[in-house]
Amino acid sequence: MNTRLFQKDFITTPDWTVEDLNTMLDLAFRLKGDFATGVIHDHILRAKTLYMLFFEESTRTRNSFETGMTQLGGHAIWLTPKATQIGHGENAKDTGIVLSSYGHAIAIRDCRTGIGNKYLYEMAHYADAPIINMQDDVDHPCQAMADLMTLMELFGRDLRGRKFVLSWTYAPKYVRPLSVPQSLLWLMPRFGMDVTLAYPEGYHMMPDVMEKARQFADEAGTTITETHNMEEAFTDADFLYPKSWGPIMVTEDEPTVEAMAARNTGWRVTQQKMALAKKHAVYMHCMPIDRGHEADGDVIDGPQSVIYKQAENRLHIQKALMALVMGGRA
Repeated sequence: MNTRLFQKDFITTPDWTVEDLNTMLDLAFRLKGDFATGVIHDHILRAKTLYMLFFEESTRTRNSFETGMTQLGGHAIWLTPKATQIGHGENAKDTGIVLSSYGHAIAIRDCRTGIGNKYLYEMAHYADAPIINMQDDVDHPCQAMADLMTLMELFGRDLRGRKFVLSWTYAPKYVRPLSVPQSLLWLMPRFGMDVTLAYPEGYHMMPDVMEKARQFADEAGTTITETHNMEEAFTDADFLYPKSWGPIMVTEDEPTVEAMAARNTGWRVTQQKMALAKKHAVYMHCMPIDRGHEADGDVIDGPQSVIYKQAENRLHIQKALMALVMGGRA
């Protein structure tokens, strides 16, 4: 256990060691148990402030962070570019220096392609307080950690040898970023899982992300396999994580994106596809989910679905993160 994570940025999971991440998980499980039994921890971040800067909308992320700060005794302030001088061109340096002189951490959601992750690291360079990634164009580390916590809660802390399937699914509504699948590709191999990545042509990940993911897999003695066949990927899987993402590496032109997606409407999760996996397999999704397109309702609401547990665990993993980087030991 590493107890010296005070003021450490959490922008991508590769910036943290496996020991660091296990420390966060240990604390998250403890805080979740205490929450269930009414044990109050409002002393941990008493009189401390978290600034939450959102370049995009949020349901689970905003509410879990804000609720978590309240439960730990602190205060969260919701910001957007339009509600600040960022909307008039103020840069990451000036924003970061000023906000970190007032409060104790800055959490940012910025999914602008080619901009978001760089913006977080730029602010981290200048800010005198930890920067927390609430999702950018490259990674969504809090979601991935909540997903890992969910699997450990259901199947135990040792997940070595399990088959984790990350599959693209059809969704017509909007182009989702690559951050969730990429965050899972970085994290799950480090905790012993063999990852299968399934997607139609044109929906590949960022090359540097894949390179780093394969490096992690090699170091952990795990594997990463790619396929363009959804049924093949689902066969004998332990964990199924099918979700939509955009062909970001090919195009973001809306008509082209819609045409590409329309050619792959069969990439939908059905009970027939679920039956290809192991009997104990679970269906996962970070939400929001496009019902009837990404997956059938009887899958989403079925006994194998753990999507609400994943959402619930966002609160507890983020409370652990904030407690460690905002209230821990120097």
